[in-house]
Amino acid sequence: MSGPLNGVRVLDISTVLAGPLAASLLGEFGAEVIKVEQPGTGDPARGYPPLEDGVSAGWAVVGRNKSSVTVDLHHPEAAALVGRLAATADVVVTNFRPATLRRFSIDFDDLVAYRPDLVMVHVSAFGRTGPYADRPGFARVAEAFAGLTHRTGFPDGPPVFAGYPVADGVTGIYAAFAALLALRQRDLTGEPQLADIGLYEPLLRMMEDFIVDYAATGEVRERQGNENPHISPNNLYRTRDGRWLALPASTEQMWRRLVGAMQAPDLAAHDSMTARIEHRAEIEGRVGAFVAAHDLEPLTRLLDEAGVACGPVYTAADICADPHMRARGSVVEVTDEQDGRTRLVQGSAGRFSGFEQTIDRRAPRLGEHTHAVLSDLGLATTTIDDLADRGVI
Repeated sequence: MSGPLNGVRVLDISTVLAGPLAASLLGEFGAEVIKVEQPGTGDPARGYPPLEDGVSAGWAVVGRNKSSVTVDLHHPEAAALVGRLAATADVVVTNFRPATLRRFSIDFDDLVAYRPDLVMVHVSAFGRTGPYADRPGFARVAEAFAGLTHRTGFPDGPPVFAGYPVADGVTGIYAAFAALLALRQRDLTGEPQLADIGLYEPLLRMMEDFIVDYAATGEVRERQGNENPHISPNNLYRTRDGRWLALPASTEQMWRRLVGAMQAPDLAAHDSMTARIEHRAEIEGRVGAFVAAHDLEPLTRLLDEAGVACGPVYTAADICADPHMRARGSVVEVTDEQDGRTRLVQGSAGRFSGFEQTIDRRAPRLGEHTHAVLSDLGLATTTIDDLADRGVI
């Protein structure tokens, strides 16, 4: 089955993660993705350790389902070449600062001159408008700006970054969603569309309680470690064999099931979330003692049989060994036909009745498709060679 985005061409003029992730997601569902990279160095993500044959192991995920074309955006002739590429594209994804796009002459208005119904998805640290529009920023800056860092950590400790730069991931997914919204609007109106996304914005939107709680109470939510301000019990609990169990009783039904599994009928007196939050210390202590009296695997089976939502805290090794991960295709093996190496990588998220997502193109070598793509634009081999000789590509 071909993906729903079959026939959509995406020009990926972005680096590192949020923008490239958005383009990669579109590619997994059928879009043709052409990635523009700096000659000689390429996307900085290619150099992140650990390296395999001089290339980041992570590039197998970040760069998959894309073709690589090298263009030196600093060169005076680059803008016209990017324009010719944009003329053949439905969507341009970029994450340069607004001032940088203007300096390179590849901003929205520049590229619309080549394709009047172009969709551009522009991810930048703070968005294209407002007093901070041209400030630089990365995921950790966005997480701090959105308030996530303030909320992460324990009450008696400093703010802590999440274990992964989640702003890049969340915004990458949101940017792919924005591309689909903009394509739909373009198809309805025939007009070009610009999706302007600040890196911090999807993260702030995700934290649904953060601003409304402050507006309602006037109190700033502080760090609570692994506890949840609205739910108890909700924590990570250590088992007898030294492992960790995530156990959030987020509904009344789940709480009643947990009380039954614990054989602790006296706890049923705490019959509302408000009551359980008021008695948080008692409840967390009782649940913690219950978990500590069991080894992880038999406890997980016991709670599963009782219908209690819970799960182990997995490492990468645990994930790769888990049969459910393999059965769902959450982790898959891919083989690079050039070096023969087989790698374990994350699969695509979700399963669909009418189509399949695909990981059918390995991450490209730098500039691997430059000649082929430019030839498709109608450039003669001599012209392409001349561009290379003069450092444009």
